[in-house]
Amino acid sequence: MHRIFLCLALLLSLAACGAEPKWATDAEVSRAVYFHDGPPSITLFTVLSNRSNDGAHSSLLINGSQRVLFDPAGTWHHPKVPERNDVHFGMNDRAVAFYIDYHARETFRVVEQTLYVTPAQADAAIRLAMAYGAVPKAMCTRSVSTILQDVPGFEDTPVTWYPAKLMKSFGKRPGVIERTITDTDADSNHGVLLVQAGMAPQ
Repeated sequence: MHRIFLCLALLLSLAACGAEPKWATDAEVSRAVYFHDGPPSITLFTVLSNRSNDGAHSSLLINGSQRVLFDPAGTWHHPKVPERNDVHFGMNDRAVAFYIDYHARETFRVVEQTLYVTPAQADAAIRLAMAYGAVPKAMCTRSVSTILQDVPGFEDTPVTWYPAKLMKSFGKRPGVIERTITDTDADSNHGVLLVQAGMAPQ
């Protein structure tokens, strides 16, 4: 009996570590594609614990021929922002604000680091994110750092499991624009205030 329980526990553990593939239709993606008129850029989002200062999550907002969010193993979603294997399309300013609001709350803050890049670098990052595939739980920073290392000009990016380590490395790049977003929302209320205020994506 004990062996049966061990086998079940192992199966559940493996299931929890598996990626969760999602694939929006071509029509959904085409309707959502968003072209931002700002300069090409790569933004690293890092979610940090206010209690321990440990990193909790990493993601990339990439503005190139379109603006997309690579949110590996993330839990954020919106019905008007279609997703293909952790790549979210249609990331207009309201969607970005909603994403940040979802993560910033009384126990977590969000560090946003933006670096202006060439169109070729931005589109390389988009292609790499779209080709990476669904990311298993706990591997968000590993996937983000792997993608960054493969972008021309970012080859010195350390491939790491730790969000804070990647954040510090990215922050050393010349020209990085950094801001920290905090919020006093209770954990049970995160991600809803912008919707109530009409800030959800249109």
